[in-house]
Amino acid sequence: MVKRTQTSKAWMMRHVNDPYVKLATAEGMRSRAAYKLLQINEKDQLLKSGMVVVDLGATPGGWSQVAARIVGPAGRVIAIDLLEMTGLPGVRFLQADFSEDAGLAALERELAGKRVDLVLSDMAPNISGIALADQAKLIGLVEMALDFAAKHLNKKGNFLVKVFQGAGFDEFVTAMRSVFVQVQTRKPDASRKGSREVYLLGKGLK
Repeated sequence: MVKRTQTSKAWMMRHVNDPYVKLATAEGMRSRAAYKLLQINEKDQLLKSGMVVVDLGATPGGWSQVAARIVGPAGRVIAIDLLEMTGLPGVRFLQADFSEDAGLAALERELAGKRVDLVLSDMAPNISGIALADQAKLIGLVEMALDFAAKHLNKKGNFLVKVFQGAGFDEFVTAMRSVFVQVQTRKPDASRKGSREVYLLGKGLK
């Protein structure tokens, strides 16, 4: 219990002093994660006016907020998460579990056959603290996200997904390469240096 408390205090101190947390507060962004997407988009120009974007695991809404601002009123942002999310202008939010058939069906109904320009996934499972189990859960989620992207993206569509390095990572990269013409790794400055997270970017369906 003491160790957990000390860890929690250390996390809180790091969080409070995080420059991106301060920037998000100052600029009215939902989370520091918004800057990860902004930095990747600055490099890769993934988001454009009029696009249809799906944001998987969207809560609290940092990525949806960025996407909606860039695609504008001519575009659409559809966000889904098991957890509640406060409404955002230009974002259609579905509170549902993407990993369940009912959640996927709700998302597909919302699309109504419309092809997607960009699928975003910043999903992560509830952390148990058991590294192998947590990694397996994450790989399961990103595999479902990849399957969704493969089925619903248009031919020039892109897929950006958060993955943690570890068991199953190399196999997932191979799976992405079987779906996309290009697969690239991104580690934006806003991603904490000590984190195992990286972002994989799939460009253009094969």
